[in-house]
Amino acid sequence: MNAVHIRSAERALSAGTWLIVSGAMLYSILTVTPLAAAHTPAKWAWTAPILPLVVDAAVVIVVRLDAVLARLGGHGGRWPVVLRWMTGCMTLALNVADSALKDDLVGVAVHAVAPLLLIVTAETGLAYRRAITAAVARLEAEQRAEREARERAAAERREAAERRAREEREHAAMLAREQREHEARLAREQTEREEAARRQEQAEREARERREREREQQQRERERIEREAAQRRERERLEREAEARRQQQEQAERERRERAEHEERAARERAALLSGGPAVEKVAEDRAHAIVAAAFAEGLAVRAAAELCGWSVGWVSARYAELRGPVNGTHVDLAGAGR
Repeated sequence: MNAVHIRSAERALSAGTWLIVSGAMLYSILTVTPLAAAHTPAKWAWTAPILPLVVDAAVVIVVRLDAVLARLGGHGGRWPVVLRWMTGCMTLALNVADSALKDDLVGVAVHAVAPLLLIVTAETGLAYRRAITAAVARLEAEQRAEREARERAAAERREAAERRAREEREHAAMLAREQREHEARLAREQTEREEAARRQEQAEREARERREREREQQQRERERIEREAAQRRERERLEREAEARRQQQEQAERERRERAEHEERAARERAALLSGGPAVEKVAEDRAHAIVAAAFAEGLAVRAAAELCGWSVGWVSARYAELRGPVNGTHVDLAGAGR
């Protein structure tokens, strides 16, 4: 917002304020004059318009002076406030008095519009003017600060030009000095780079040799570990095979002993069955089966077996045929047969 906008706003505020004040004064005169005339002696009735004119004149003074003080950024103190509110309240009271005395609430409301609008307009206009004054002051301060900033910038530019000329002279001398120092530094850096390159090459060669030795050592270590692992696996395999052979030998020896014991027991049982001599009568069938089996195992003749068990030769021949058959095979469990 610039000064043109501010002046336009002030003109609009001033025109509106005076329009409202003029209308309120005219309406107040027309409303209060009959009330004043009714309460004034007849011979003085012509003085009735004086009261609203005096009150409205005070309103005009307040509005005008408040506008001037607000524009100047000043403040009149408390008495202008007292006068502003006193005149407003008087105007309000005079305008609604006639309707209030007649108990006409609608008339009170209608006649209170203009005084209330006047009071609020006076207060609002004062606030607007103070705000506009503050905005104008702020705008002027900004413009003044901008002018000062431009002046400072111009002075700074002049100083900068002088400083730049001085710095250019100093810079030229410094460049010559730096050029000489730069050439000397380049020579030193070249020497240092060559020395660093030699050291780097030596370090890389040593690192390669060290890595090569480490790889060879790791390779030998892996080969040693693999060789030890293979030897360990071979030892474990041989131990497992030896353990398996030992267990097989123990199993075979155990089976051999069990077989010998079984055969010895069967021989004793057969000998016990065959040692009874010829039977005088037929023995029980289970014992007869056992005797026949023992005789068959000892290779005795059918008749001898029949004499030992007391059964007929035909029955014994049938048992011999069963013992020679493919179902039972040639092995006979004499201990089970005796039972």
